[in-house]
Amino acid sequence: MYAYDACIAVAVLLHVLVCPYTKVEESFNLQATHDILYHRTDIDKYDHLEFPGVVPRTFIGPICLAAISSPGVAVVEAFNLDKFVCQYVVRIALGLLLTFGLAYFRSAVETILGSHVSVSFAVVTLCQFHLLFYASRPLPNVFALLLALVACRHWLLTKTSAFIWTSAAAIIIFRFELSFFLGLLLLSDLLCERARLMDVLKHGLFAGGVCLAATVLVDSFFWKRWLWPEGEVLYYNTVLNKSSNWGTLPFLWYFYSALPKSLLCAVPLSVVGLVVDKRMWTLFKPVLGFVFFYSFLPHKELRFIIYVIPMVNVIAGRGLAYVRTLFLAGMKQRSWWKLAVGAAVAGFMVCSCMVSIALTYLSHHNYPGGLAFSRLHQLAVDKKDSPVKVHIDVYTAQTGVSRFGQLYASWNYSKAEDLTVEELTEFSFLVAEAGAEETLNTHEVLEEIRGLTAFSLFKQIVRSPSSVLTPRAVILTRVRQ
Repeated sequence: MYAYDACIAVAVLLHVLVCPYTKVEESFNLQATHDILYHRTDIDKYDHLEFPGVVPRTFIGPICLAAISSPGVAVVEAFNLDKFVCQYVVRIALGLLLTFGLAYFRSAVETILGSHVSVSFAVVTLCQFHLLFYASRPLPNVFALLLALVACRHWLLTKTSAFIWTSAAAIIIFRFELSFFLGLLLLSDLLCERARLMDVLKHGLFAGGVCLAATVLVDSFFWKRWLWPEGEVLYYNTVLNKSSNWGTLPFLWYFYSALPKSLLCAVPLSVVGLVVDKRMWTLFKPVLGFVFFYSFLPHKELRFIIYVIPMVNVIAGRGLAYVRTLFLAGMKQRSWWKLAVGAAVAGFMVCSCMVSIALTYLSHHNYPGGLAFSRLHQLAVDKKDSPVKVHIDVYTAQTGVSRFGQLYASWNYSKAEDLTVEELTEFSFLVAEAGAEETLNTHEVLEEIRGLTAFSLFKQIVRSPSSVLTPRAVILTRVRQ
């Protein structure tokens, strides 16, 4: 069974190598991990004090990630490798943690449903893109997903107290929306009398208090004020209802777009699983309820519901195990329809793999800021010991630039916003969104970075890559006067 876990780990590693950069949603955790590794207790040098973001986030995830990554970072420094290699180390560490979470969850699936379903779960997961792509990305949702996987394992094994403690950490520290999903799992246990209400209340109150105290104490130290980060996020999204400022989507978007794209071959296989095994409805009902209730929030992103993908993959794994049995029987009986069903499912899985490969390739071009920042250091390596000033605009900062990419100690890097044209003339290099050169006569284009212009699944798969790649970022150098 460990071979399948190793395959998942390799797939996660490949996603890191092909797409090493991160976006704005991942910025806080990545920058915080960098600052913990390099600045330690010198909080005044931390990035979040200068760029706090819309809402505060917890430092507990970055602290754990920095601790796990520190041996690898020490090796990088010992061999005097580029600082950016440490970003690979950090993301690989997170990806391996998530892989462990998937393996831990899969072992419970094997205990409850058998080895065939467990193996099928791993195979279905390997045919998908989004879960493995996100596995190494330092999003709050990914830290929460790791704990959700452990919680779901405890739920499958009817370990109520462990389930409650893990759920409390996931909900109170990282993502409060998990209270809907994990709460529905707990509710199903109460209705089926697999858990006692008094035990739930006892463990729930104690676990909630401990987790709340932990996040308040740790994060108040780093943010230099008393706060509960996830509480402020909850207030921002629900009471103030400001999440809609970042865009809205139709109520059913998760059902007709996000889930089909992320599940791929698991969609038809999960239907088979629900038909052939009534036990799968116990897993499916909380998934359906969570996605339905969360659909009321106008602002929608796949990462908000990513926690349900492993559970649906279990159902799909049950369906795949049934089809496998059917296909083997068809070979013995020479039944053409059973062989046809097996061939059709194999075709679905091959298509899923092809879609995943195409999305991985195209995602490489979706981080123009990171590519431009890296390229700048290559082009100006002869000035690495000079007092160079570099400005990074908002667009490039949101599409791949991080502190791990600041390679030269003698350079001054600035992400200051709303600078005037006169103020920008002070910088030797500008890393900016394409088109910035049209407003500046003091700088000229050193190099142009192409990136995606559309992120439609249909356009990504059907159109050639060259048709969706256009100038997205530029590296500008000051003209000598």
